Amino acid sequence: MALTIISLMKQVPLASEMRMGDDGLMDRTKAKSIINVDCQYGLEAGLQLKSQNPNAKLIVCSMGPPSFTESLNKALALGYDEAYLLSDRKLGGSDTYATGLAIATMLKHLGYGKGQNEDFVIVAGRQTSDGDTAHVPSQVAENMKIPQGTFIETADFIDGKIQAKRIIEGGYQMMSLPLPCAMSFTPTGIDPRRRSLAGAVKAKNSEIKIFSIEDINLSDEFIGLGTPGESGSPTIVSKVTTIKSERAPAKMSSGHGDLIASFMENFESGKNNLEVKEKKAKKEKKRDESLRVIDFRNGASGILTWAEVVKGQISRPSLELLTPARDLANSLEDGTKVTTLLIGHNMGELAKELIAYGADEVIVIDEERLKEYRILPFSEAFAQVIKQNNYEIALFAATTAGRELAPRIGVKTDSGVTADCTELIIGEHKHRNKETKEQVIYAPILESRRPTYGESKLATIIGFVCPQISTARAGTFAVPEKDDSREGLITSFEPSLQEGEFVSDIIETVIGEAGGQALFDADIIVAGGRGTASDDMKLVKDLVEVLKSKGLKAEWAASRVMVDEGVSEYAKQIGQTGKTVRPKVYVAVGISGAVQHIAGMKESETIIAINNNAKETIFANSDFGIVGEYEDILPELIEKVNNGFTFGL
Repeated sequence: MALTIISLMKQVPLASEMRMGDDGLMDRTKAKSIINVDCQYGLEAGLQLKSQNPNAKLIVCSMGPPSFTESLNKALALGYDEAYLLSDRKLGGSDTYATGLAIATMLKHLGYGKGQNEDFVIVAGRQTSDGDTAHVPSQVAENMKIPQGTFIETADFIDGKIQAKRIIEGGYQMMSLPLPCAMSFTPTGIDPRRRSLAGAVKAKNSEIKIFSIEDINLSDEFIGLGTPGESGSPTIVSKVTTIKSERAPAKMSSGHGDLIASFMENFESGKNNLEVKEKKAKKEKKRDESLRVIDFRNGASGILTWAEVVKGQISRPSLELLTPARDLANSLEDGTKVTTLLIGHNMGELAKELIAYGADEVIVIDEERLKEYRILPFSEAFAQVIKQNNYEIALFAATTAGRELAPRIGVKTDSGVTADCTELIIGEHKHRNKETKEQVIYAPILESRRPTYGESKLATIIGFVCPQISTARAGTFAVPEKDDSREGLITSFEPSLQEGEFVSDIIETVIGEAGGQALFDADIIVAGGRGTASDDMKLVKDLVEVLKSKGLKAEWAASRVMVDEGVSEYAKQIGQTGKTVRPKVYVAVGISGAVQHIAGMKESETIIAINNNAKETIFANSDFGIVGEYEDILPELIEKVNNGFTFGL
């Protein structure tokens, strides 16, 4: 059977043209749309695989309104053979669970995923710019019952299998995937090609097949806008608010004088006046006692977290999870337990450590085959634990592993998943039944809040199926204080795993600097952007080395563009699709201030911006600014540090 390469693609609205609707949600109807940036890398990956398999057939699939045919035509012009669009008004408002189900159903309608030895591979972008969840590739893979690889940079056919390089925190993995399989690609892979004239002519004469849900025999039970207690997606957006910076205007140093001296004067006079901004206590809303309260949990109770193990240690983001988990447990009924699942081999001491950091119970799955993270057996084991214990909430860190594991488990448990959350609270939701007109309150319910639409909006997501699953942005929550005197329960669990769960192999794992954790521990971070490309960030790194020589915990980092251009590894990326950090001092050098980058560093205690353009938005998100050339300013700053200046630390 000839190989088929299936590319999943989405057309997304420009974030700058999105507007808030009268209902408090985002209205994308009048915004211009483009092919999602990450999807372009998925399309290119498909073309690269085709070059290794000249007889392979290339098809591209999408889900959305009829206007999506514009982007599908562009894919045809690049060299794809067939294009399919699933378009139906009943799909409007679908969450990622519903989207993954719908796309998988369309692919099955086309003849793929019938459980036989099939030669097909699904390729996609890592995530979309409007949602930024990275969920759909995992959800499609689970619905198709095929193995997957996410955050893939390169992929090649070797001996009948796909050998792929997967980017992970602090390094990468080389993995082997059998056919059929699914892969999502990072924007650090091979740059997308342009359309040719011949391709454009071919696309003009090609037909795009459009399906409705009836055409592919898809029920509307789990798609479309979710309705509590009825049909639709398991999660809904309950509210969207605009994110505003709360920092005071930056103290600026510019002109032709001694910029560094001027900066140091401003810094010394201003650093002691910086106020630590505390979140205002929210007024507790009084509940309307006349309304009926519905507890939708059906007996589900308890909070489950996952402890990811990296180089024999519990990852910092997994420890951070215990902070919101404990807060949520305290907001629920007395006796609500926080349980952590630990999967690996010979991890007795790590289980005790989790108790010390705040877990009430640690469930240990100890098996030699699971000593290293693998998506298929880990997701199956996790789902079995959830089904046996009926948890109401499950939390994962939004690491590369957590962002593929949570949505796959969500499909297995028919639960919605909210990605990359920065706030998790217990709240309630008012709902009016369309038929009876009765207004009721669903409570208690998990409110998962996450930045979206290019970090310009904060969306509150709620779900009506347990477990309510969320991933938490790494670096957002503090690690709980360790208490070695805490006592807790440590139990074991033996999952039932089939050989089919082990069809993917990890060939090699390369991780440096303790899994990329050094940025979380640094007191000073010096980050370089496009403006530091002239010397490949050498001066940025020199400044960090001088700071380290003074005994300071300093690290260098980079903006996404420097990662995309190969100047920095992904483990050093700060921003929405990288790490979120909160050091005592953050120095942004040559960084324009895109909202995606601001998202990763805005919680820093003191932010210093260095840029040659006084109009760059980075200054609106800084405490101190130096306007001038990077090549002139950093050598002076390095000299000042050598003479004793340490940014007040």
